[in-house]
Amino acid sequence: MKVKEKKWIRFRIYLVAAFFLMGLGTITARAYQLQVLEKDRLGGIARAGYIGTTKLPPTRGTIYDREGHELALSIEVVSIYCHPNRIKEKVKTARHLSGILKEKQGTILKLLKSQSSFAWIKRKIDPDRAAEVKALDLDGVGVINETRRYYPGREIAAHLIGFVGTDNQGLEGLEKKYDRLLRGPQYSLIHMRDALGRPFSLSRPITSGHRMHDLILTIDKDIQYKAQQVLESAVKKTKAKSGHCLVLDPETGEILAIAVVPEFNPNIFSRYRPAQWRNRIITDCFEPGSTLKAFLLAACLDEYVVTPNTSFDCEQGKYKIGRHVIRDTHKHGALSVSDIIVHSSNIGAIKIGQTLGYETFYEYLKNFGFASKTGIDLLGERKGFIRAPKQARPIDQANLFFGQGMTATSLQIAVAMAAIANGGKLMRPYVVKAIMNESGGVAKKTRPKVVRRVISYQTARRVAGILEGVVGEEGTGQIAAISGFRVAGKTGTSQKVDPKSKQYSRTKYVATFAGFVPVDHPRLVILVAIDEPRGIPYGGVVAAPVFSEVGLWSLNHLQVNPKIRLVEKGIDAKEKASSRSVSAQADRVPIEVKTGFLPDFRGLGMRRVISEARSLGLKTLLEGTGLAVKQNPKPGSPLQGVRTVKVIFRPPA
Repeated sequence: MKVKEKKWIRFRIYLVAAFFLMGLGTITARAYQLQVLEKDRLGGIARAGYIGTTKLPPTRGTIYDREGHELALSIEVVSIYCHPNRIKEKVKTARHLSGILKEKQGTILKLLKSQSSFAWIKRKIDPDRAAEVKALDLDGVGVINETRRYYPGREIAAHLIGFVGTDNQGLEGLEKKYDRLLRGPQYSLIHMRDALGRPFSLSRPITSGHRMHDLILTIDKDIQYKAQQVLESAVKKTKAKSGHCLVLDPETGEILAIAVVPEFNPNIFSRYRPAQWRNRIITDCFEPGSTLKAFLLAACLDEYVVTPNTSFDCEQGKYKIGRHVIRDTHKHGALSVSDIIVHSSNIGAIKIGQTLGYETFYEYLKNFGFASKTGIDLLGERKGFIRAPKQARPIDQANLFFGQGMTATSLQIAVAMAAIANGGKLMRPYVVKAIMNESGGVAKKTRPKVVRRVISYQTARRVAGILEGVVGEEGTGQIAAISGFRVAGKTGTSQKVDPKSKQYSRTKYVATFAGFVPVDHPRLVILVAIDEPRGIPYGGVVAAPVFSEVGLWSLNHLQVNPKIRLVEKGIDAKEKASSRSVSAQADRVPIEVKTGFLPDFRGLGMRRVISEARSLGLKTLLEGTGLAVKQNPKPGSPLQGVRTVKVIFRPPA
């Protein structure tokens, strides 16, 4: 390369470097001018254009049921705001907004005449109305996107989930309990003026490092819906004041359904009385009545003070303790321990309890979880009351043995019954299965927890066997029977205390039934309580049918197949006698099956339907007794995609 060319290249390098240095120097000088020399003047201009800020409600995480169905979510809505001191034609503006927003003109005008620099006119309206407001292009009126909490299932699990306020803050239920985790990052609406003095607003996130989480519940949306549907029907039928139904898994303590009536819609919660928001499963305490005899039996068998065959004289229905007389609904003479439980004799329960001793029974009840909170992840749980041995008079002790003189929540009774069902383990109940972070990972997972062992496995099995008799032909809970399944449980009918007289009312009762199914491998514990039913108040008549209907549907939903032998045995004796020959003939009729298509089950008995459906890999939902009269999907439907077939049975004419 020639010397002349080298010099030319060097010159170009120096020239480019000089331009870069000049540019950098200009930028540095300008920055010094703005940041140092004119700092005060420019800061004053910025402050003059800054009006203020308004915090916006944060977006909240989604609440799902155990199968991933959305129970609570955030949707985008629009809000209308204004800068009152920038609106000149206030009356005209109020008239335009009133027509679109369906609000009183005077109410809007009052906002427009306020002395504040910012005011909300209407929060969280639908996009169509917001678009109409925006199209008017009114001076000083603005539109901003927000989020609103929405509950797609309306009344489904409303008492459990709760609701939020206008600013998306949790007010009740899980929304309040897990408010800190469900809340997303906070945003602020910054109000400013442009160079011409016109106001405008923009939203910016407030840096806090807080992350939004989702909740996955143990609730099964389908079981929840069925429990609410059946419970509401029972409350209406009995003209009761209220009712509730709890379904849980005895092995894990997972709550599958919490149904409370009266219901409310959390999307419009303000239209209901606060009393209707209350989750009565955990907040209402009542005397458990005869359901407590199940735990008396468990304590006595565990302490070996009686056997199922030990006999006690039930005094023909009348027994005196001091100046007080205890009466049974029916007169009985000598009854075994098993029969005392099956027939629910109060006098027999007293004599069993006296054999055990009040203090020992008191300790067993405490171990079963009574008079203490269960530890469920919900707000507002009460612990109930049991009179301590030193404070209990002879009549108080006698009353406790058949469930009076103490109080408990429905949750406590159900959890205690679950301890009998699962072989003697008291489980901690819970409703939140997992907490998920923003990226979809598991931030926290709830695992089943054994609180303590209450009774031995052998005792639990013996108690379960006796409680099965309660649902038998001679028991007080016959209506709780579920065709095809072994059911165990205990009825309860407790008098309520009149708040005026402070005495037991003769007209106000709480009817209960608590039980589990199937007895040999329990999958469900169901408690039903009907408050102040009119007419017949007995738990075996009022609450037991709810247990049976919810239990049958839930077992089918969980794909727990009935036992054919028990299905046949469960048919009512009269129906069975009239249909035996027809059913036998129907079961011998060959069924036509076309490959790939659903067969016609109509005219067949339950046993044949279950057998044929099982051979095709189908789950069966059975309703009624007798012969099949209807099925869904219809006969001849393609088998592809079909997992469940519902078959309705009716007794033959």
